[in-house]
Amino acid sequence: MFKRLDSEAKTLVRPAGTVRVLLADDHELVRAGVRALLEKIENVVIAGEAGDGHEVLEFLSRDEPDVLLLDISMPRLNGMETLGRIGKEFPSVRVIVLSVHQNSEYLWQAINAGAAGYLLKRASTDELGRAIATIMQGRFYRSSELAPLALQLPTAPLAGLRNKPLESLTERQREILQLIAEGETTKGIAFLLKISCKTVEYHRAQLMERLNIFDLAGLVRFAMRTGVIAEGA
Repeated sequence: MFKRLDSEAKTLVRPAGTVRVLLADDHELVRAGVRALLEKIENVVIAGEAGDGHEVLEFLSRDEPDVLLLDISMPRLNGMETLGRIGKEFPSVRVIVLSVHQNSEYLWQAINAGAAGYLLKRASTDELGRAIATIMQGRFYRSSELAPLALQLPTAPLAGLRNKPLESLTERQREILQLIAEGETTKGIAFLLKISCKTVEYHRAQLMERLNIFDLAGLVRFAMRTGVIAEGA
């Protein structure tokens, strides 16, 4: 369950310039480390914490912070899928993707999914502060180490993304694909998503047909190859 750290923030008058931040990462130790950095930044208030994409969306349905620090590799609903939904449902929330991945593919996906920034997890307190300040000014921020990767970005990224097999799936199918790859059973998926087992089976059959993959091992390999789940997840 997500943690709300400033539950009375909506009823209190916040000082001008204060930035409320929601932190989302499935590792508690990582959240503790990032939280410690955030607490050192002037005018930043930690609104809450979440451990996966569903918890993020649940939090946002009740309270919208100014900034979301979002891990890519989270269980149940990964960061990229969560980011896409936020862009549709909560467009005013600015999202900085937190990642260990220093490559153009992940940067490209984040940009196309609507991220306001892309920050490596080894960033310093100063850089984290700069990233938040930059996106609050309406500008995109990327870690300085990623500057050379900008030259590798495709000239027509959106068209390229639409042609990828993963993009042919619906949101629900991608969600079920991730849960299958994480080892959840049909009954477990139905419970998590609050749908029937028959509905899970229907979506599974549809995604297999679209991907032309008809075994669970193949789905897991596809999920790893496309970044739906991390290697070794």
